[in-house]
Amino acid sequence: MSLTDKYLNDKFPNDKFLNDIEGHLLLAATLEEGRTAAARFSAPLHWLTDAQRGEVERRFEAEYLALARVSWRHTAERAGRLRDEYEATYRGLRRRLLAAGLLTCAVALGVLVVCLA
Repeated sequence: MSLTDKYLNDKFPNDKFLNDIEGHLLLAATLEEGRTAAARFSAPLHWLTDAQRGEVERRFEAEYLALARVSWRHTAERAGRLRDEYEATYRGLRRRLLAAGLLTCAVALGVLVVCLA
């Protein structure tokens, strides 16, 4: 679990519930899109019997859903990699800012010691 995940889980504990709802809605919408695409695909195939048309539409829907899941998985993996890259960059910037602040304080303290001596 990344730092961002820990922060968000502490800050927004109901997000898991909302993410689950969003996932179910996304799945339902994709299933409906698959059914619509399957019906469009099989509509011009007039020579199919009703049973054959149903089988073609069922297989088309299953393939449509499988492709959508693969796409979602790739998107989630890419988002995770990007988040890790951004967090690493942010940590590096924080370190540099802290180093610059400490250096500034050291220089200011050195100038103060020299002026008071």
